Amino acid sequence: MPPAPAAKGTEDAYDVPADYKPYVPVAKRRAALLAQVGGRHLPQAKKVKLLSGDNSTQASREGSAALDAEAERQAADEAEMERVEREKTRREKTLLQAAQEVRRKKEIEDARKSEAEKEAEKEAALLAEMERAQKKLAGAQELAHGTAYTDSMKTSWRPPHYIRNLSPEEQQAVREKHAIILEGEDPPPAIEHFADMKIPKPLLKYLSGKGIKTPSPIQIQGIPTAFSGRDMIGIAFTGSGKTLTFTLPAIMQSLEMEAKLPFTRGEGPVGLIICPSRELARQTYEGCVAMCDALKADGDYPELRSLLCIGGINMADQADALNRGVHIVVATPGRLIDMLEKGRLNANNCKYLCMDEADRMIDMGFEEDVRSIMSHFKYQRQTLLFSATMPRKIQDFAQQSLINPILVNVGRAGAANMDVIQEVEYVKQEAKMVYLLECLQKTPPPVIIFSDNKNEVDDIQEYLLLKGVEAVAIHGSKTQDEREYAIRSFKTGGKDVMVASGVASKGLDFNEIQHVIVYTMPKEIEDYVHEIGRTGRSGKTGVATTFVNMNTSEQTLLDLKYLLMEAKQKIPEFLLDIDDPRAAQGGVLRGCPVCGGLGHGLSDCPKLEEEMRRKTAANARYDGGGY
Repeated sequence: MPPAPAAKGTEDAYDVPADYKPYVPVAKRRAALLAQVGGRHLPQAKKVKLLSGDNSTQASREGSAALDAEAERQAADEAEMERVEREKTRREKTLLQAAQEVRRKKEIEDARKSEAEKEAEKEAALLAEMERAQKKLAGAQELAHGTAYTDSMKTSWRPPHYIRNLSPEEQQAVREKHAIILEGEDPPPAIEHFADMKIPKPLLKYLSGKGIKTPSPIQIQGIPTAFSGRDMIGIAFTGSGKTLTFTLPAIMQSLEMEAKLPFTRGEGPVGLIICPSRELARQTYEGCVAMCDALKADGDYPELRSLLCIGGINMADQADALNRGVHIVVATPGRLIDMLEKGRLNANNCKYLCMDEADRMIDMGFEEDVRSIMSHFKYQRQTLLFSATMPRKIQDFAQQSLINPILVNVGRAGAANMDVIQEVEYVKQEAKMVYLLECLQKTPPPVIIFSDNKNEVDDIQEYLLLKGVEAVAIHGSKTQDEREYAIRSFKTGGKDVMVASGVASKGLDFNEIQHVIVYTMPKEIEDYVHEIGRTGRSGKTGVATTFVNMNTSEQTLLDLKYLLMEAKQKIPEFLLDIDDPRAAQGGVLRGCPVCGGLGHGLSDCPKLEEEMRRKTAANARYDGGGY
C-alpha cells in the first residue's frame, strides 16, 4: 500500500531549508568578489569617463574597502587556524621531542661556527664554572655576615699641588711614556720623582745610597696608589722594584701611627706582608729593617719595629719587638696563623695587607690560609696583590675581592724580562751534566742552576763539587739553617754557584747574577719566567740558558716559542718547526687565562690539569669510617 501523501503545510525532514546557503571557502569567496567588483566597475569607469569622474572614484573606493575587509577576515581566519594547529602540536609533543628539537637547533648553529669559535665558547664556559666555584677572598666572619665595603681607605697623603693640577691628558702622557697600563676608577696621579712623593729625606738618602735615584715604572704609579689608600693589583716583570713599591707604604703608615701615639706591648702591627716562601719573607724583612734603621739614625723620626714570622726560626729571638709593640710583620702563612691563634699577635690595628707573589700563593694552596688570616681583622684594611705572573683568572678573582681596586700593569702579565738574553739549546738527557760545565764558562760567577727535581739538585751539586766548583744547594727538603747558609754564602760571594729548586725562583733578589741555567725546563711557563728573572734585574743585562730535549712536552715548547717571539729573542730551528694546532682552526690565538701561556688554551693547561689531579686525589683519600 503506497504511503499517504504528506499533509499540506508540512516539510520533509530531509528537505533542504529554504534559507540554507552552502559554505564557500574563503579563497573562492575572495575570487568571486574580485570578479564581481571588477565586472561591475570597469565598464562603468568607461562610461563615467565620458560623463563624470566623481561616480567612478566613489565606486572604486567602495570596492577597495570591501576587498580590504574581506582580506582582513581571511588573514584573521588563517592566523586562528595556525594558532590552533600550533597549540595542538605543542600538546602532543613530548619532553623528549622538545629536547631533540633543541639539540637539532644547536647542531645547526654549531655547524655554522668555526672550530676556533667552538673552542672559545668551551673555554669561556669552563672559566665561568671555575669562577663560580671560587669564594671571595675575605674573612669567614665577613663572608658569613655579608659584610661589603664600598669606599677605599682614607689617608692623609696628598700629591703636590703641581702634580694634582696636571690635566688627565698630561697624566696619561706620563703613563704612556713609561708603558704603564692602568685600570680602575679615579686613579691617583703617576709621579716621576721620589721627592714629589713626599718621602722622608732619610729614606731618599738611603735609596740614593743603594743606587735607586729614580722610580721604576711600577713605582711611578704603584707608590702613589698605595699612599692614597687604594686597593691595588700590581703586575710587573721580575726585578722591576715591586718590593719597594709595597714596603714603603707600610713604613709610611706605621710612621704616621707611631707619631700620633707610640705603640706599647701587645699593639700592632699596622702593616702585614705575606710571602709564599721563607727566603722571600726574610729578604723583604731585611729591606724593611734597613729602611726603618735609616729613619731612626736620622734622629728626627721614631723607631719602627719589624717582625719576621716564618717557620724554622725561634720566635723568642724577636721577643724585644713583641714586648714593645710591632709595626710591620713579614710572614709566611703557616707561622702567622699559629701566632694569631695563640694570641702572640693580633690584627686589631692592622690597616695594610700585602700579598707578594699573590698568584703563586693561591696556586700553592694558601688561599684558605689567607682567609683564615683575614678572619682576625676587625676593621677594613687596604689590600695589595703583587706578582710578575698574574693570569687573567687570578686578576678577575682579585677584582671581586678588593674594594674599587686599581690595576697597575707594566707589560703583559707573564711576559719575560726584556733585559734577559734567552738562549734555548737542545741537549740530550745523558749529556746535560757534562755540557753544564761548558755553560758555566759563558759568564763569571755567581750563577744559579734551576731544576724542579730535589734529587737532581743534590746530584748536580755533588757533581760540581767533584769538579772543583764551589756550589751550594737549596730546596724544600733542606733545613732552615741549611737554606739560610746557602743563600748567605751565595750572596756574600763565598760560593760561586747555587743549585736550586723552585724555592729560590720566587722573588729572591741577587743583583750581581749575570747567568741563570734552567737545567730542567718546568712544565708551567710561569715557573720558567720566574727562574730566568733572577738575572737581568734593576736594569742590568743577564743571560739565561735553557736545556730542552725529547722529555720536554711539545706544549711546553710551544709556550716557550711564543715567549721568545714576544721578547724578540733568537728562536732555534727545532722550535720554529713546531706548529700550533690552533692555527689551523682559525680565529685569534689567545693565551691561557689560568697560567698565562701563549701556546695553549684553557682546555690544555698543564696547571689546570695539576689542580684537577690534586683535587681528585684529595677526594679519593680515605677519611675513616666503615667497618
